Amino acid sequence: MQSPEAPEEASKFPRMRDGFQRLWTPHRMAYIRGDDKAGGRPKGRSDTPECPFCASPKRSDADGLIVHRGETCFVVLNLFPYNPGHLLVCPYRHVPRYVDLTEEETREFTDLTQDAIRAVEAASRPMGFNIGMNQGAVAGAGVEAHLHQHVVPRWSGDMNFLPIIGQTKALPVLLEDTRSELVDAWPR
Repeated sequence: MQSPEAPEEASKFPRMRDGFQRLWTPHRMAYIRGDDKAGGRPKGRSDTPECPFCASPKRSDADGLIVHRGETCFVVLNLFPYNPGHLLVCPYRHVPRYVDLTEEETREFTDLTQDAIRAVEAASRPMGFNIGMNQGAVAGAGVEAHLHQHVVPRWSGDMNFLPIIGQTKALPVLLEDTRSELVDAWPR
């Protein structure tokens, strides 16, 4: 028996039960292909999104979700966090790879990563961290044209079925409140 929405060709395949339910998410293909992905506007083009890590420092700290500004790098809250307090350490310069940083940028990038860990520890006492960078789309970089390092606080039991089944992440704290706590906890 064919369901009314199934294509006619589908009726040619045998119907075997495998015990799995299917959660179809064709909208994810736009992410995989990189449709409308920000990452740097090509020269002379105004129809592509501006790099979010170039745009953020042009705003006020509160509007740009910036937690700390350094000389060559800054720390910003992730707009789509895995967990509350998920920070990104970014150089101001629009460079794609870690090896593209100058010595001065590399030092500050590292120092700010350590400061970010200290601030999150002081603000919310996580049990651990995921720290790292994804370089290139194939490695999972959401914005591959502008280097950024993730500092993700972790707690026992912070993952559940919601992200997998419901495509929903439960975040118990507002970004503005998280930013304020981290600014207050930032090492002086």
